[in-house]
Parts: sequence; structure tokens; C-alpha cells
Amino acid sequence: MKKWHYPLLASFLSIAVLAGCGQAPQSQTNTQGSTAAGGSASQSGEITVYTALEDDQIKTYLESFKAKYPDVKVNIVRDSTGIITAKLLAEKDNPQADVVWGTAATSLLVLDQQGMLEAYDPKGVEKVSAAFKDDKSPVHWVGIDAWETAFAVNTKELEKRNLPIPRSYEDLTKPEYKGMIVMPNPASSGTGLLTINGVMQLKGDGDGWSYLDKLHDNMAVYTHSGSKPAKMAATGEYPIGISFGYRAITEKKKGAPIEVVFPEEGSGWDVEANALMKKAQIKPEAKLFLDWAISDEAMKEYNANFAIVSVKQEGAALPEGYAVDPLKQLIPLDLKKAAENREKILAEWEKRYATKSEPK
Repeated sequence: MKKWHYPLLASFLSIAVLAGCGQAPQSQTNTQGSTAAGGSASQSGEITVYTALEDDQIKTYLESFKAKYPDVKVNIVRDSTGIITAKLLAEKDNPQADVVWGTAATSLLVLDQQGMLEAYDPKGVEKVSAAFKDDKSPVHWVGIDAWETAFAVNTKELEKRNLPIPRSYEDLTKPEYKGMIVMPNPASSGTGLLTINGVMQLKGDGDGWSYLDKLHDNMAVYTHSGSKPAKMAATGEYPIGISFGYRAITEKKKGAPIEVVFPEEGSGWDVEANALMKKAQIKPEAKLFLDWAISDEAMKEYNANFAIVSVKQEGAALPEGYAVDPLKQLIPLDLKKAAENREKILAEWEKRYATKSEPK
């Protein structure tokens, strides 16, 4: 496995990104089916797909799959990354999912270490940037996009308190923001974990935990969803939500009085990725789904929401609200190291900070 750190990522993704840019509730199970005409009527069956993608993304993304394969029933099980990862690990000896879609690469690395992923080269995998996929052949997982830490800051609430907008991680530890900040619990949320991973790899273990101690002093609550802090900031429940770019930007587009801040030191990040689960019966529809999930149609939809995608998108514009240079915004981060240290980091985080976590 290659080390995934910023210089390597940048070298592989510069072409894809520049072309692509132009410059926790309970698990939800939904059945996605279609009787629309015009698809591949000869293909039918049923698959179960586990995902950590956002609810508002899933419906849009699946439209082109349902149009192509109207008789394939897709049972979606959706939850935050940590919950989905824990569920998959718990089901190791009797896997229920056929496919994992849009879940953190660091989680898939953990599953792969457990021997839970089936090797499969989806159709078109050769177009996927090398830094976005497993280096085995056939691959065990394939990435679709990257997502990163962002702050959602309610400007009206800070104006009421005559406080400036925090621009950096260090700003968040200032005493004037005490009790005003919310962020995701990294055990439940991939956004929470990528933020912690970013801090730890930016500062090192010693300084990283010292920083998180200071941040904890200012924290109001840790949520079980990566989106929730942005939504709480949008409503003014808390002025500052540590979340991720897509959700903060979406809340702002809805009209919330928030500013989207990408921290000055850089953003923690991870890759949303797909994999075929290893089980006694591998359904052909599962492989069809993975083929579709990196198709041109799917990539266009991903690129509408994310600044960094895994397959070159000719002529696409940078989605509104992101950093001008999305790659430069990313903290140098080794995803393999993050996966290897996952349990150790989560155990230490739980010991230090779980008292402020919201009830599950």
C-alpha cells in the first residue's frame, strides 16, 4: 500500500482536479427501485448497499443507476461513517452488505486488513487517479471524491457577541469562544475522525493531544453526525460548527447566515470510496453497481458537490464555495497511517472527551 500524503496526492490529482474544477441518526434503510422505461430491462435482482453518503446526495446520485437498471432493487443502509464501519465489522462472519459505497477510505483500509473486501476491477477503473484506488490488481477499493474539514460560522450570532470569525484551528481555542463550538464525535463520524487525523498528523501526537485538550475546553457538545454541527450553526443553536465543506456550503446556499471557513493551517481530509464485500455469493448486480459508481454519469454528479473527484471531468467548474485551490487546502496526511492508528486514536479520544458527547 502506498503512503497517501499530500505531495503524492497532489502529483496524481493535479490533472484530475484542475480539469474537474475548471480552476447521526439511526441507520436508515431505504429501497431504491424504478419501473422507468429505457434501462437495461434484462438485468434484475436485489442488492444491499451500505453508505455514509449524505441523504440529499443519495437520491440524486442513484437516478442514473435506476434509469439504466430499472429492475435492480437497491436497498440502501445509510449512517455516519463510524456507525457503518462498526456495523460492517460486527457482521464480518455473516456480511449483510453486498457493496460499500461512498465510505471513508480509512475505513475500507481497516476492512481490507480484516480480509473483508473482494478484489474487483470496476469497468473504467483505469481512468481513476492512482491516489484514489488500491494499488493491488484487481483493486480492493476505489475512491470517488475527497472531502475536507470546514467551519460553519454563524456571522449574526458572532456579531451579537462582538466576536471575530475564527479562521484557524488555533483561533478555536481562544477563551472568547468557550461553549460556542460543536464538532462530530470521531467514533461516529468520518468528518470527526478526518478532523482529528488532520490535527494529529499536523501537530504530532504530543502537541496534537495538547491542542485537542484546549479545544475540548471550548466545546459545547460532540455530535454523532458530521453534518449536524453545520446545521446547528445554521440555525444559531451554536455559533461555530466544525463540519465539512459540502454541508457548510449547502447550509449557506439555503440562506443561513453562515460563513464557510477552511482553516488557515489546512483541512483534514479523507476519500469517499467503494468496495465489493467478500461473501459466499457475489451477486452480478453488485458488480454492475460498482461499475456504475465510477461511470461518467456518476462522476458528474459527484463533481457537482465536491471540488476533488477521482476521474478527470473535462470542462467542469469548481463547485461554489470551495477553496480556490482545493488541493493546497489539504493537510499533508498519510491515510494508511490514519487507518493503522484508528483504534488507538479513538480509544484515547473516548477516554479524554466522551463526557461532552451527545447521547446516541
